[in-house]
Amino acid sequence: MPTDCISYQNSGYFSPLMNDYLDQKEPTQSFYNRFPNLENFEAQIKEKKTNYANENRAVLVSVLQKQYSKISLSGLTQLNIEALSSSETFTITTGHQLNLFSGPLYFLYKIISTINLTKDLKAKYPSQNFVPIYWMATEDHDFDEINYFNFKGRKFRWNKESTGPVGRLSTEGLEDFLEVYALELGAGKNAETIKNLFQESYLKHSNLADATRFLANALFGEYGLVILDADDQDLKRTFIPFIKEELTLQTSHKKVLETIEKLKGYTIQVNPREINLFYMEDNLRERIIFENGKYTVNNTKIEFSKSEILELLENHPEKFSPNVIMRPLYQEVILPNLCYIGGGGEIAYWLELKSFFDTVNVTFPILLLRNSALLATEKQAKKADKLGLTLSDLFSKQPDLVNERTKLLDDFSIDLSIQKDFLKNQFHYLHSLAQKTDKSFLGAVKAQEVKQIKGLENLEKRLLKAQKKKHSDELERITDLQNELFPNKSLQERQTNFSEFYLENGEKLIKKLIQELKPLQNNFNILILS
Repeated sequence: MPTDCISYQNSGYFSPLMNDYLDQKEPTQSFYNRFPNLENFEAQIKEKKTNYANENRAVLVSVLQKQYSKISLSGLTQLNIEALSSSETFTITTGHQLNLFSGPLYFLYKIISTINLTKDLKAKYPSQNFVPIYWMATEDHDFDEINYFNFKGRKFRWNKESTGPVGRLSTEGLEDFLEVYALELGAGKNAETIKNLFQESYLKHSNLADATRFLANALFGEYGLVILDADDQDLKRTFIPFIKEELTLQTSHKKVLETIEKLKGYTIQVNPREINLFYMEDNLRERIIFENGKYTVNNTKIEFSKSEILELLENHPEKFSPNVIMRPLYQEVILPNLCYIGGGGEIAYWLELKSFFDTVNVTFPILLLRNSALLATEKQAKKADKLGLTLSDLFSKQPDLVNERTKLLDDFSIDLSIQKDFLKNQFHYLHSLAQKTDKSFLGAVKAQEVKQIKGLENLEKRLLKAQKKKHSDELERITDLQNELFPNKSLQERQTNFSEFYLENGEKLIKKLIQELKPLQNNFNILILS
């Protein structure tokens, strides 16, 4: 069981929009379809069943069978792919970039949340089937975001040029990368497993999409995960009517801008383009722009008339790539999907899209914030205990944590709030006295109040500084522990690669995460690894 946990809202790492969404506050309720709890999936199943083109199932199954033809898949994954032919089968989906060797830890948490939710749904609704989908973001072209991972505080970067969709990128050159990484891994059974996994994934597959599929399948195939590369002509063909509407009517731009206006007061995650599509070839992915009666491809000399681009769409839909606004719609058109699982930033931009989905008559999925976890060793847990801390205490910002612990380390209080309140009461009396006698004294009274309160605050800071010096050794142990668990003063899950923990825990790592992470509990889990 988790040693400790903290709510997402109290962790300090989620935006006001996410906190309000999790609290189901009224201002957010018009931006989603149904809140993620087991009971709400009954209505979601009924709605999706009546609003999903069943002919798309045959295309989906055919594409998946083709994509899995060259790798060994588990019996459960095979059953899940076949089950997608049935109108009683629905998907739970997460998506992620093709980060080198999975990137940061939350890659695992996304997929595990997805797998575990399908189990919960099957227990609740046994007459339906639920398939976990990992949607590979093969069409992204932001290579600099994915070409590295962090291991033991060191960044391992793949130096290569890339201009087109990353899924089609050659894996050539990763042999040299593995040599450097292998030296850092060292010897031992788990180190050899990691080296072999990297080698099998990246040195025996010619492009990044195939390499990532192999890696995700090796880690999660036994749990029935189905991995989809939507950069496919047949899948794009089912999306042609929506691409055509985007090119000719720009519906997404209009509807998302309307929603953004309603979201004033929150940070906006993404802003729509007039056309939210890219033109894509092997080494090219650039925005499509409509200007002066022509469709042009940004940063190129490629241009089309309206009839030419619509003809291209009919003959080569694979050349059209949805951006961050259109990709969610593409997903929900081709999948019998009930729920999308993502991080806080992802859920925030999905909340901008419901009005757009309603307008084009596509069911908006339930949105679930993925599981988050802090992994600690038994040694780190004992350190925290010895310091009189729970691991959840370490979520505080470091200056706040140090100040609070300093105040607790002595029998006497260095919090002068009582004295400040006493002063404020005294000056309240003086303000009343001046008001009744000579109002010209009000400014002088106020100035004296500010001066004396500031004097107490300065005294409090000096006392605190003195106590920090007195307890410097213990405070240093506290900050050292926090820095271990929150590298670069950020969440561990956004920094550290899974291999750092696999090196010590082996295959027990994923088994423990599968066992402990509960997707509908809305808690940031703190797990002790033995």
